[in-house]
Amino acid sequence: MKTLKLVTTMVVLLVTCGSFAQNDKNQKIINAAEEAKTHAENMDAGLDLFFNNASGYVIFPNVGEGAFIVGGASGNGAVYEDGMLVGMADLKKLDVGLQAGGQTFTEIIFFETEDALNHFKQGKYEFSAEAKAIALEEGVSVSANYNDGVVVFVIPKKGLMADLSVGGQRLAFVPLK
Repeated sequence: MKTLKLVTTMVVLLVTCGSFAQNDKNQKIINAAEEAKTHAENMDAGLDLFFNNASGYVIFPNVGEGAFIVGGASGNGAVYEDGMLVGMADLKKLDVGLQAGGQTFTEIIFFETEDALNHFKQGKYEFSAEAKAIALEEGVSVSANYNDGVVVFVIPKKGLMADLSVGGQRLAFVPLK
C-alpha cells in the first residue's frame, strides 16, 4: 500500500511539474514580460487599474521594428488571464508608407472583457490600420480608454522611427501545455 501511494504521488508530481515546465525561450520571454510589467507600473502607477481589472493581457517585452517604405515588426509575448500565465503569443506587423528607421519597444495589450480575451485566444487576431497604441508616459493611463474591449500601451526602448504608414498587426495565441 505504501508503495502504491509513493508511486501515485511521484506520478502526480512529475506530471504536474512537466505540465508547467517551460522551454528556455519561453522562460526568457516570461521573465522579460514580468520585468516589463514592473517597469511599466513604475512609469505609470495608473496601470495597476488595468492589470488588476482587465480580464487578461499580453506583454510583448521586446518588439523589434524596422522600415524603409515597407516595414515590419515582430515579437513574442506572455499571455495572462486574471493575472495567471495561460499562454504565449506571437506578434507580426506589416506597414507600407512613408517610414524609415528602426526601433525596439514593449507592447502591452489589455482585454477588458472575457469576450475580448476569448476572441484573441481563438487564434489569429488582427488590429486594423485604425487601431492606435498609447505611448506610455507618467500619468497617461488615467485618460486611456478601451476601444472594442482592447487598449494598447507602447513603451519605446531604443531607436528612432519616422512613420506615416498604413498596415496591420497580427497576433497569435498558443496555450500552455
